[in-house]
Amino acid sequence: MNRTDPTRAIRAIVTGSAGGIGSAIARGLAAHAQWLILVGRNEDALRALQRSLGANTHVVAGDLTQAATLDAIVQLARSLGGLNLLVNNAGVCDFHAFETQDPVAIRSLVDTNLVAPMLLSRAVLPLLQAAAPSQIINVGSLFGFIGYPGFSAYGASKAGLRAFTQALRRELADTGVDARHFVPRATRTGINSERVVALNRDLRTVEDSPEMVASQFQHFLAGRHWETKIGAKETFFAFVNSLLPAMPDRAIRAQLPVIRKHMPK
Repeated sequence: MNRTDPTRAIRAIVTGSAGGIGSAIARGLAAHAQWLILVGRNEDALRALQRSLGANTHVVAGDLTQAATLDAIVQLARSLGGLNLLVNNAGVCDFHAFETQDPVAIRSLVDTNLVAPMLLSRAVLPLLQAAAPSQIINVGSLFGFIGYPGFSAYGASKAGLRAFTQALRRELADTGVDARHFVPRATRTGINSERVVALNRDLRTVEDSPEMVASQFQHFLAGRHWETKIGAKETFFAFVNSLLPAMPDRAIRAQLPVIRKHMPK
């Protein structure tokens, strides 16, 4: 895990481990881990993953937006001797027209995708500092770079996560704790509703498997960049969006009939 000492054993928390990307990341880390803490809401899925990974894995089942879940994670990590890697991967999505989107869903997106990783990072920061050099890796989204119809609230939460990561990285620059940002593109996981799957199919959006994303995560973990995006085309589009947003404006406007066909009203 550590870029100055590749043989150092990983002691990691992986949130969202019950889902596709999280479970694949956990599987990739397990071979190099002293221990893993698997976090998610689906205890049955977490226990199944735990059984497949072996005795060096532990489970915390709960809602990351609840203080009791954060406390349980911190207490377990402390009892295991501290940690050197936090992977904030848990997230939710709600593809919907913003004007009719349920306020409860909007709040859930922000709380789960942004506030929860911020509070968990804060809670375990003393443990990460004690084990430095160590890392916080926040799993973002291309929609945090490219505002996209139907994903206004989701994109806002992911853009906030990127800003948080960058600011925290700079704040911790002299501590030995490195905050980093890993950005998958569209991935075949349960986070996508049937409408999103159909939209991706109609737009011919490239979708990765969770295993491919986890493989890219391993390369990122061992590397030096503070941020990486998966996909050359997607990375270029995000770059153009930052410099010449009128060009993506036109391209996305042309897609609106297809997007609206699938977007819940």
